[in-house]
Amino acid sequence: MIDDTCFLEATIEELQRMMDLQEVTAVELTRYYLARIAAYDQKLSSVLEVNPDALHIAAALDAERTRTGKRSMLHGIPILLKDNIDTKDKLHTSAGALVLEHSYAKKDAFLVKRLREAGAVILGKTNMSEWAYFMSSENMPSGYSSRGGQTENPYGIGRFDVGGSSSGSGSAIAANFAVAAVGTETSGSILSPSSQNSIVGIKPTVGLISRSGIIPLSHTQDTAGPMARTVRDAVYLLCGMMGKDDEDLITSVCPFQPNQLLKALNNSSLHEKRIGVIREQVMDLLGEEKREVYETAIKQLSRGGAIVIDDVSIPSSTRKWSYNVLTYEFKANVNKYLSELDSSISVRTLTDIIEWNKNHQEKALKYGQSLLIEADKTSGKLTEKDYLKALNEDAYFSATEGIDAVLREHQLDVIVFPNNLGAAIPAKAGYPSITVPAGYTESGEPVGITFTAKAWQEPLLIEIAEAFEKLTKARKQPLL
Repeated sequence: MIDDTCFLEATIEELQRMMDLQEVTAVELTRYYLARIAAYDQKLSSVLEVNPDALHIAAALDAERTRTGKRSMLHGIPILLKDNIDTKDKLHTSAGALVLEHSYAKKDAFLVKRLREAGAVILGKTNMSEWAYFMSSENMPSGYSSRGGQTENPYGIGRFDVGGSSSGSGSAIAANFAVAAVGTETSGSILSPSSQNSIVGIKPTVGLISRSGIIPLSHTQDTAGPMARTVRDAVYLLCGMMGKDDEDLITSVCPFQPNQLLKALNNSSLHEKRIGVIREQVMDLLGEEKREVYETAIKQLSRGGAIVIDDVSIPSSTRKWSYNVLTYEFKANVNKYLSELDSSISVRTLTDIIEWNKNHQEKALKYGQSLLIEADKTSGKLTEKDYLKALNEDAYFSATEGIDAVLREHQLDVIVFPNNLGAAIPAKAGYPSITVPAGYTESGEPVGITFTAKAWQEPLLIEIAEAFEKLTKARKQPLL
């Protein structure tokens, strides 16, 4: 068994060096993370299930490394997946819902196929806010699912919000249950748990990573993304998931290759980057201690050479935003996904799910299902006037008269906000964001800083985030 003192917080590059020198094998690495899950996850409920084939996969990859060398920087690296991402193996895919607890996907999601090709070890599935936090508006906490229970924040079990909906991925990586994890985001669902659990989360431009094989919420806003303890590890995972997918045509739009993201890591710099600070409708939500952490982070950006333009405003930020796009798209998307499940699964529509939950309400409906019911009232055809109006307005006010406008007005490279408190507008625009640990409150609650740019500006965001991480070295591991 590997000693914690030399192995905790190990990065992908460190692990690859150890495996190349035969100081550790992928099998030993996998056993190590399985042992940590067994020892600590009863407190956190971050991992729903582990892959029964994980050790066999690791052994095969060790043998391949000996024969022909490693496939990529992910060769032999244990990775966790959010429970809404399909896998063709012995892992279930349920979106945290009891109604799908016995559902096996027929094939890998495209991103999982890419990770397997890169040599990653799929270690297991993480808990999540049920149905990607689109279950109920009746005080349902982040990180709760009827299948997995309540995910906890390792920095303050029972005290600090774990963030949603990729809650288990955030908690598990903070607690060193794997090297990195894949989350998904519709609006804040990577950025929130990443900032709350003091890890790095990248919410890419919609289309950078294929959406096929992921239980959907909104095809307009959904994307998968990496969650890791360092920017560099997150980028390695992001590169491993990229690729053109014929089942998701928007993936053909991406204007760069993975090597350009790796190049950005080696060109990290804050020097003369023009960064606009968002304060409006944000600072009052933080509380005094978190405000102080955020203010310190802004000063560090200036000390690192950035040109900080303070208190900029997104023109459309004060408008009343709706979630109509999500409500209408959810029914159409989830009905399509359910129709393709194995015949052993009885539910085939959102209506079926609602009825099943009613018949098992003691276990399935602790917080109700008001959002499911609201979505089911739509036609599922995406022809409604309110939907088409919201779709056009969201695109215009989030991009053209939103982020594009503020970047243009102040000649900014990026905008910055604390935690996930500015996540909704770039999510509606399909724009990329990256969050990085910024510090902690007196009581130990993590605070993140999040950078956002226009579509396909991941290289720029990585340059800035990597430079900030190097400058501050803010992350501390939780004490379990």
